Amino acid sequence: MTEQRPLRILHCFRSPVGGIFRHVRDLAVEHSKAGHEVGILCDSSTGGEHEDRLFDDIRPFLAMGLTRMPMRRHVSLSDLGMLWDTYKNIKSLRPDVLHGHGAKGGVLARLAGSALRVNRYRVARLYTAHGGSLHYSRRSLLGQFVLRMERLQEYFTDALVFICEYERDAYTKKVGRPRTETRLIYNGIGERDFELIPTRSDAVHYLYVGMLRDLKGPDLFVEAFAKAERILGRPLSAVMVGDGPDRDRYRDMMIERGLGKRISMLPAMRVQQAFAMSQNLVVPSRAEAMPYIVLEGLGAGKTIIATRVGGIPEALGRESPALVNPDDSDDLARAMADAIRIPGWHDAAMPATEQVKSVFSASVMANDVLKLYQDLLEPRSKQALGAAS
Repeated sequence: MTEQRPLRILHCFRSPVGGIFRHVRDLAVEHSKAGHEVGILCDSSTGGEHEDRLFDDIRPFLAMGLTRMPMRRHVSLSDLGMLWDTYKNIKSLRPDVLHGHGAKGGVLARLAGSALRVNRYRVARLYTAHGGSLHYSRRSLLGQFVLRMERLQEYFTDALVFICEYERDAYTKKVGRPRTETRLIYNGIGERDFELIPTRSDAVHYLYVGMLRDLKGPDLFVEAFAKAERILGRPLSAVMVGDGPDRDRYRDMMIERGLGKRISMLPAMRVQQAFAMSQNLVVPSRAEAMPYIVLEGLGAGKTIIATRVGGIPEALGRESPALVNPDDSDDLARAMADAIRIPGWHDAAMPATEQVKSVFSASVMANDVLKLYQDLLEPRSKQALGAAS
């Protein structure tokens, strides 16, 4: 078997926060350890001290460096200048693989990669949605526009990567049956994430970790917490960990309901620190793809209570009693109360750690992604060998 040459891999995405950032960090580390050169191109205007520390962790694995430049969340005329600057940056890095993540990252990677091809420079162009544009509805004019743009971009895409069955099915339903190469490659977590994290002596009853925006359901968490107190007939405690544009609104919501002293709020931190604060992790999202927080919670031995959205049922088990109806604070409150009042609820509701590890590990994810890169570039490698002989 011919030895595979090292690849130059550039990941493009907008916001260095949340699941996409975690996904890219894991791929960068795993592929760097395998002997490949990796780089990241992302927005310079989002993220804070927590994200800066995460970048510092992976800098030794970024042989192609970290490139940050302003990227707006929504499309605007300023994107024209940004696209040109992005193209020049990418061209100077001479990647073999351009992997776009999220809607904006997908546009940048595929347009820049296609422009390079016009200039006779071959590069593999990949796109992973991570939910993103697939959260839009075909019933709205904006949704129709976004989803049609996804369809159009297939002509500039060598492969689509889906991180769960839900995402693959949502793409087919909303965009159409893919007309390019596709792979289902689950998100995965590293060996260090499969270590049980015991709770502290001052642990609270419930923990929320995530962005403070309505899509992730912090408001549902607050409502369900109050209802769980009424179900159990006693005061409870909780911590919300994260940052986001609606933080003050959720704080006001807690104060109005008289919960300000029983639910505390802390800024984003390393997930291992957060997990030590509670045994019960609540994920009340209104929409998801395959959230890392669920996988990390399972790896750490936590009890997960989550909405039945996205790929979460694929991780917890489709019949798990830990799954609740989305946007339903009554159902969420019931499960939150059950997790405390029913002996053995954790074992009945959570999948076995070895089962999770066999499917959702970073090594499996990185190997499958790398195999896809190599398959896409194989025709070029064969041509190069033929020319050399």
